[in-house]
Amino acid sequence: MDNDDKKPNTFVSTFRLALKPQGRSRCVGKQTENGQNTTPKILKGNKLEVSSATDSKQGRVQTVEAPCFKEQLRDCTVCDGGDTTFRGVLTGSQPLSVSWLHNGEKVNSSKVSFKNGVACLGLTECAPGNSGVYTCVAENSAGKKSSSAVLQITALTKEIPRTRNHELHSEVTVKTASREKTDLSSAFEGERQHREQNDKGPPVEFLDPPEKVEIRVSEQAQLQCEFRSSSLPVACCWIYNKVKPVTGGPRTSVRSTGTQTSVEISQADSDDTGLYTVIVRNRAGSAQHTVSLSVIDRPSPPASQPAVSQLSSQSLVLSWSGPSYDGGTAVLGYVVEVSQDEEDKSESWTEISRCKNTSYHIRSGLEPLGRYRFRVRAYNSAGISEPSHESGFVKMETAKENKVEPDTSVIVTIDTRHKVKDHYDVHEKLGVGKFGQVFRLSHRETGQVCAGKFYRARTSKEKSAARKEIQIMNKLHHPKLVQCLAAYDTRSEMVMVMEYIAGGELFERIVDDNFEHTEPTCARYMQQILEGMQYVHKQNIVHLDLKPENIVCVDTTGTRLKIIDFGLASELEEGKPLMVMHGTPEFVAPEVINYEPVGLETDMWSIGVICFILLSGESPFQGDNDAETLAHVTAARFEFDPEGFEDISDEAKDFISSLLKKDLRARLSCTEALSHRWMASFTPLNRRPTKSLNKRKMKRFLARRKWKKTGQAVLALQRMANLSCRPDSPGSSSEEPGWSQEAEEAIKSLDKQLQTEPRFQQTLKDVTLPIGATAQLTCLVDGYPQPEVKWLQNDEPVSKSCRVTTEQHGDGLCSLVLTDLKPSDSGVYACRAKNKLGEAMSSAKLKVEL
Repeated sequence: MDNDDKKPNTFVSTFRLALKPQGRSRCVGKQTENGQNTTPKILKGNKLEVSSATDSKQGRVQTVEAPCFKEQLRDCTVCDGGDTTFRGVLTGSQPLSVSWLHNGEKVNSSKVSFKNGVACLGLTECAPGNSGVYTCVAENSAGKKSSSAVLQITALTKEIPRTRNHELHSEVTVKTASREKTDLSSAFEGERQHREQNDKGPPVEFLDPPEKVEIRVSEQAQLQCEFRSSSLPVACCWIYNKVKPVTGGPRTSVRSTGTQTSVEISQADSDDTGLYTVIVRNRAGSAQHTVSLSVIDRPSPPASQPAVSQLSSQSLVLSWSGPSYDGGTAVLGYVVEVSQDEEDKSESWTEISRCKNTSYHIRSGLEPLGRYRFRVRAYNSAGISEPSHESGFVKMETAKENKVEPDTSVIVTIDTRHKVKDHYDVHEKLGVGKFGQVFRLSHRETGQVCAGKFYRARTSKEKSAARKEIQIMNKLHHPKLVQCLAAYDTRSEMVMVMEYIAGGELFERIVDDNFEHTEPTCARYMQQILEGMQYVHKQNIVHLDLKPENIVCVDTTGTRLKIIDFGLASELEEGKPLMVMHGTPEFVAPEVINYEPVGLETDMWSIGVICFILLSGESPFQGDNDAETLAHVTAARFEFDPEGFEDISDEAKDFISSLLKKDLRARLSCTEALSHRWMASFTPLNRRPTKSLNKRKMKRFLARRKWKKTGQAVLALQRMANLSCRPDSPGSSSEEPGWSQEAEEAIKSLDKQLQTEPRFQQTLKDVTLPIGATAQLTCLVDGYPQPEVKWLQNDEPVSKSCRVTTEQHGDGLCSLVLTDLKPSDSGVYACRAKNKLGEAMSSAKLKVEL
């Protein structure tokens, strides 16, 4: 912009685009309408060499230079009604055509010129409609180049006096000294009010950004956020899962402008799933937003082959483990397939049924003494998985055969002379945990189906923990508790044999469309859990890991429950406080997180959480991450969502509130909970009309937890507490907990990208005034960090006095005001602006006439 004849820009930033070298030469040609090639052209760097037939004979080559912006367009901000000019300096061979675009539309204006390599677009009396992006496009036969800049229009509450061509002028109309001073102070007050008005809004504001994007594998993912910035320039970065900055790559591209930023991922796969946080920063501040990307695929096959139980002459129960990976979206159900052992030995698989849970009761279609194999597929919204491993051949029983039921009161003695395989056949894997693995077993003599818990007992400490669990199980003989049937301890392995429970997890059964889910049924489930835990607590044993995964159904048809997994259980000893640091964040009690002594009341907290979820499908303390969840638990902050508890009685809410007490001494015991009025209100003598509860939220809860429990039964709260509470720990930040060091460096670099050395967008102007008048010298300086400004008269610092005042505003407007001018005020005045990147100076002459 020509500072001598145009209105000053209140905010200017320069974008410098470097031309990329083209590398090796390329030969290009242009076809005519009849399809024949015309003059061959050789492209070298930014120059195009054109060789004609005549030139070839004479051995000459004409060189055509592609357009290049020697000086780019500059962003600017002008007052409503002001004038401005966009100007770019071009090089390139003639003929060179130049055109202008406004927000992508062609500009038709008489104030467009291109002379001596300078392309100009003049705008007069700018209105809000003139704001936007202006682009200059230059083109010749060797190529095309463009340069863009942004124009912002502002409206001042009161304007500083201007000359006829609307500039912020350094001259001031001659008035009386007192009146002039009043008018100037009003002008600056108006400017101050304008800035304060702008400061009310956020520095950066996102405009309806997406919260979640879901695509299928191999599709293109586009995460785009539009924003409004209070000033330019802006700098943007994307962070993946608060760990890794997102940069350009073979499949990823990041694009940002002054109004939007986006990430595009071509051929997305499951590894791209996660949280993408965008940070947008300008000189006034920053804002961030997180978009969740789900790249969904078919689920992986069920993790185990189907296990058979409750075998009879014409029916059996199949049970299996869900897929290790759900494909990025909730598993909707399973396809059960069967193959019959026929004489021709041709393998043919037939679909029996589709079910919602990881168990299915086949009641018909099977023949006595028939031989069958089974397999299962999982499916979600993206498709059906490959089949699981096939079961072994299953021979149906005759009507006279009787099944051997487990002895639920056996006292187990650890067998140190035999291995488990001496007495049991080991079949498919049923699950994996921190302790080791669980396999389906069948007794070689009786055929009884069991579950074998194979401990990872390589050290004496691990073996001691396994023996501890077996000892605890020997004290827990109750119909509502899983039973230990045998145990083996050899040098190579340690195994606990338990009864096999085929009904699956309670919460998985509840979401089945054919399964009743009402408040009375929830009360009956809680009654069974309390009866089982009442027996456990009478033995002075605390479970310490009660959660939905450890509440299972005895079979696939009834509603009888059992409590499983006593791997973290401990026996309380009088006079020996027990403090632990393990559990699952959503269900663990405050005293565990605070590393305070635990007691039987610690289990009661977990029971309260289970009841809350059972009735509403929502977790009372769930946060966006484990650290936030733990914070909610320690504060005991929860509320009954009006929507989730709309159909739930006040007695049920009181029951939950009586368990979720921060002070463990205030919580109900099992005995007190069983006699609570909520339990009594649903006895057979007090039946009342009930309404089916919505299962939608319960399904969401299960889908969210599915990935968490794959391969991990226990989370280490000690590690999470350290990461979330220590500001100096790796991967944390005092400003934003959870950022990795690499992510923090990327965020810090945004501020560096905005930094520029001082530059005067409007310079000082010479002025001549009579004695007694008031002079105002104004200039506009840009730079970040904000430059420090000093005023000089004849190279000497200007001293403030009752006649001399200076002001510097955040938008770069600087002024020197001298009242009651005297001849000694004449001289050369300079404004010097300096920051850590450099300095700049502007000067003008003030002449005081006699």
